[in-house]
Amino acid sequence: MEQPKGALGAIQTADYKEVRRREHHEADVVIVGAGILGCAAAVAFGKQGRSVLLLERSLKEPDRIVGELLQPGGVRALEELGLRDCLEDIDAIPCYGYEVSFHKENVHIPYPANLVPGLTKPEGRSFHHGRFISKLRDAARATPNVTIVETTVTDIVKDSYTNQTLGVESQTAGKPDYYFGALTLVADGYASKFRKGHIRKTPEVRSKFWGLELIDAELPMPNHGHVILSDAPPILVYQIGTHETRILVDVPENLPSASVKAGGIKNHLLNAALPALPKSIQPSFRKAIETGKLRSMPNSFLPPTTQKTPGMIILGDAMNMRHPLTGGGMTVAFNDVVHIARLLSPERVPNLEDTSAVLSAMSRFHWVRKDSSSVINILAMALYSLFAADDVLLGALRNGCFRYFERGGKCIEEPCGLLSGLLKNPAVLVYHFFAVAFYAIWCRAMQGPVWRIPYVLLVDSVMIIYKACVVIGPYLLAEMKV
Repeated sequence: MEQPKGALGAIQTADYKEVRRREHHEADVVIVGAGILGCAAAVAFGKQGRSVLLLERSLKEPDRIVGELLQPGGVRALEELGLRDCLEDIDAIPCYGYEVSFHKENVHIPYPANLVPGLTKPEGRSFHHGRFISKLRDAARATPNVTIVETTVTDIVKDSYTNQTLGVESQTAGKPDYYFGALTLVADGYASKFRKGHIRKTPEVRSKFWGLELIDAELPMPNHGHVILSDAPPILVYQIGTHETRILVDVPENLPSASVKAGGIKNHLLNAALPALPKSIQPSFRKAIETGKLRSMPNSFLPPTTQKTPGMIILGDAMNMRHPLTGGGMTVAFNDVVHIARLLSPERVPNLEDTSAVLSAMSRFHWVRKDSSSVINILAMALYSLFAADDVLLGALRNGCFRYFERGGKCIEEPCGLLSGLLKNPAVLVYHFFAVAFYAIWCRAMQGPVWRIPYVLLVDSVMIIYKACVVIGPYLLAEMKV
């Protein structure tokens, strides 16, 4: 039978794919998880003409305390995906940089202009996570070739002979269900139940973020994120709505001030976190402790892994995580979608059932993403090690970092460019990290009496440089591995 041609053929093909998705549960791509990455990937593949099934356990608006700050590099990736309007009509707050407080001393770190041609005033956005997700899901729902299904995925379906992933098993309205695709993309988040068995690495958790929502808080510098450093672990503050401000207090495991014996997490918030906050924030913070809903999220580190499972890809927090101190998670996710959509485009991989071609593309993806993801991964973990300093040498590096920022110029422009996701050069990150280490030695030498300078230069300098290598080395190596 002759196939219909032209516009009529395209319409009939689209209708046929729709029937295959809705009635037979078959598509080119099955995506598990309609979160940040899942929705963006559904839109990207759908626009390419791929048939997509987007599966999500619950399509209700989620309520989370992370995934609320999108750096300028993430905004640019969102624009490249054609999803920039998802930031509109959700009461999102423009963000133009950071205010860092170190024992009540402040330094302003604005997003650097002109790092990217045509981008004279970089802008991030902060918002309620659930509202943003709802907009992304609406965009996916409105994309041709995409069908969203509310179902709970319970297992991966494989060919027992070839080990090829064929799709997933799920429960829909309490009944067994199956969805099949040439490619299954798993993006079920930090607590992924499908990571084990497909990725050999496991997440490492060192601390939790305890979050509160402040109402009508007076920020020292509006439209900026605030990083508060003291003898206690770091605190993040950023506005997520006209009246709402998110505060995240880092609490490492086994922290004495948060132990049950000391009075638990509320004791830490009142006696360690509260005094470190700017006075303008303290009233709303105290009120939030008394009346608000206190929630926590684990801060995890999971280095990236090359994807080698036939017929399946694991992406997002299920595959790669870093401490959320720098707010880079969503920027990594959107950039990953840009890369994966390009590498698996119909022009490069006409048929997603061509397993060897898909695996070859995934091998390239592991290295192509390094310029954007490695910088954010390494920076987040290295800065957290400094900002949560728990020994003398790390304290010296933390002091050196803050004093380095005080110098201004490239000492804040390029580090902030890395943090924002606009500057994608790991070599620049390594340069500035060790520049901070040497400046920390100088600051330490200037702090004491003159007679101590030779000791600092001969002994402390070696120990500080060694500590800097110990801090950043493992994360550099993790990014170089397959």
